[in-house]
Amino acid sequence: MYGSCTGRARVRAATVGAVGAVAALLLAGCTSPDAGGGEKTEAVPGVSQQPKATDPFWVNPGSKAAQQVASYLRDGKKEDADLIRKIASQPVGEWVGTEQPEEDARGFTEAAAKADRDAVLVLYNIPHRDCGQHSAGGAADGGAYRAWLDKVAKGIGDRRATVIVEPDAVMHMVDGCTEDQYHEERYDLLKGAVKRLKQLPNTKVYLDAGNAGWGKPDQIFEPLKWAGVGEADGFAVNVANFQTTAASKEYGKKVSQRVGGKPFVIDTSRNGNGPYTKGDPAENWCNPPGRALGETPTTQTGDPLVDAYLWIKRPGESDGDCKGGPKAGDWFPEYALELARNTK
Repeated sequence: MYGSCTGRARVRAATVGAVGAVAALLLAGCTSPDAGGGEKTEAVPGVSQQPKATDPFWVNPGSKAAQQVASYLRDGKKEDADLIRKIASQPVGEWVGTEQPEEDARGFTEAAAKADRDAVLVLYNIPHRDCGQHSAGGAADGGAYRAWLDKVAKGIGDRRATVIVEPDAVMHMVDGCTEDQYHEERYDLLKGAVKRLKQLPNTKVYLDAGNAGWGKPDQIFEPLKWAGVGEADGFAVNVANFQTTAASKEYGKKVSQRVGGKPFVIDTSRNGNGPYTKGDPAENWCNPPGRALGETPTTQTGDPLVDAYLWIKRPGESDGDCKGGPKAGDWFPEYALELARNTK
């Protein structure tokens, strides 16, 4: 899930504002496959902050999608640029890197604060991450994770942030993907992460709780409690998945009833056409064809239990090297175009 473009480079672009953002990213060596040479320094048309009253989250003017818009415009591909602008104009989650987490978190939150918006951050560095699959990796051990997390917290400081904690970390323990020998430490790390982040004055924390397509929902309630959901602001559902918003609400409310009535956020980044149901079921989550963007990010959900619709997974980034895609987190322009083209 995590991208190959370092947070430090993205922040460098964000902090200079829209003007020069693309050039700064390119000079930092952070490019999408079609990003071009960086000779253009003007703002990307149509990429700006959304109305704060309904969407208080920060739009990164130097995102990979914004770079792609600029590249298409340089090449005279206005129709493609207009399609990708559907992605570039919306706030998306910033997945904090592993090399310089304090600088990443500080840069994202400072840029968001300058725009009078809230940063959306995703923490994805738990040891033994993704069970060695497409997004394998994570911190070397518990001590390394705690040190990394402390740097993230220091980087956020007193600025406003909404933080999604460790996609799949709980679910992969429940479904047996993560080996039993790692469970005790992981629960301790997750609970510690929630506690550390909640020490920050303006940070909201949501612990990942899987998705409506997962086959064992009745087994996740207690593990979420062990992972610290009681101290969190709530939980997140459908991260990087394609379950419909209606199904996600139903699932989220069932979870909420069992974890003290906690509210939740829904990742609507790619759920416009719901889940893919053809082909190998084990691979339906990975760059499935025919998908579309979902509801745009907002806090106006019309449901008191749903705190927000968020784009936690960045639309247009690969799920992994499957179905013609590059490695997990890399920009996949063909897929981005398909998502935008299929969006009503």
